[in-house]
Amino acid sequence: MSSPGASRKLGIRFDFAEAILGIACGLAFTTAFAYCIQIPLHPVGTRDYIVYWATGKLLLHHANPYNPTLIGILEHSAGLTVPGSYYMRNPPWGLPLALLPALFGARAAAVLWTLMLLGVLLVAVRAVWPAVGVPNNRLALLGYLFPPALNCVISGQTSLFLLLGLALFLRLHKSRPFWAGASVWFWTLKPHVLLPFALVWLAWVLLTRAWRMLAGSVAAMAVSCLLTECLDPRAWMQYLHWSRNSGITNQKIPCLGVALRQLIHPASFWITFIPLLVGSAWALFWFARHRRHWNWIEHGSALVLVSIFVAPYCWIWDHSVAIPALLFAVCRTTSRWPLTLLALAYIVIDLQEIFGVAPHSWLYLWPGFFWLAWYLLARARATPSPAAWPAENNPVLPALG
Repeated sequence: MSSPGASRKLGIRFDFAEAILGIACGLAFTTAFAYCIQIPLHPVGTRDYIVYWATGKLLLHHANPYNPTLIGILEHSAGLTVPGSYYMRNPPWGLPLALLPALFGARAAAVLWTLMLLGVLLVAVRAVWPAVGVPNNRLALLGYLFPPALNCVISGQTSLFLLLGLALFLRLHKSRPFWAGASVWFWTLKPHVLLPFALVWLAWVLLTRAWRMLAGSVAAMAVSCLLTECLDPRAWMQYLHWSRNSGITNQKIPCLGVALRQLIHPASFWITFIPLLVGSAWALFWFARHRRHWNWIEHGSALVLVSIFVAPYCWIWDHSVAIPALLFAVCRTTSRWPLTLLALAYIVIDLQEIFGVAPHSWLYLWPGFFWLAWYLLARARATPSPAAWPAENNPVLPALG
């Protein structure tokens, strides 16, 4: 058995940060793998994915996708054990997404849906590499194995599409403005998650007269709405009726706005939006302050994390959109301690998942604050921004890192 002195003589140095990162990535991969291999063995109705499968089945049969009786019958036939039924909460223009799993049986569709989400995660992280400046595959593992993203895969949620839209926008907003604008459509699948970020995007588009990008966004939205109209012309009224009677406003969600409401006055729904209003005001101030040299990678990263923190409705899997901002800060910090803290956060979230902490538990309130606080710490210990980083009006995407 070698002694510490012998290790030093051999040039071997124990890196605590690397060790914790290795443990965090290993635990995240093991947890996700263990859950994924259970898909063929356990009822698929226990995952959130079943909502999209049941919704798609009703759409294929030209039935009301928000009918509580019909959707409940389909979900319980696939293994849902709780009373009642769950609904697809995405806006009606997201209904076409539900058609893919509906083409197959519940179990086969669950496998395909999981593989699709894994593919979306891989493409999104790989697409954002040149934008945030990830220098090697090892650091990219922090994106691929981000616990909220893997939680999204496990549960079958659609939050990874928001990440894909954000990654494509960051990658294409200079070279392909029309398609960058079209990628904004993915943000609208859960518009509450990125509201301050989207508000600044709209202000930036108008200020810089990025009409091609705006055209891409309008075109993508028009196509999706047309598809929804073809699938179910009454979807808009059906969704409105469901939203009025769903009781979703009384649901306990681990985010800042809901926590404040529960603490101050549970019956006052408007309290939920106080953080969002403050965050949106700060976002516009942030943009006004940096508008002359605005860079979506550097300045937009803080916007994303603030958007998550103040979102009025945000689950742990919705935090997947934090990946580009966290990777950007990881690649620029000069200290090992931020990396260690980030890895410890990965481990805690994985342990909460392993020990069965329910998604609506207040134990998932801390990550939204942590990502923002950690980002500020990492950026405080970052290398100076290279002089070559241009403002958005320069045509060449800089080679970061």
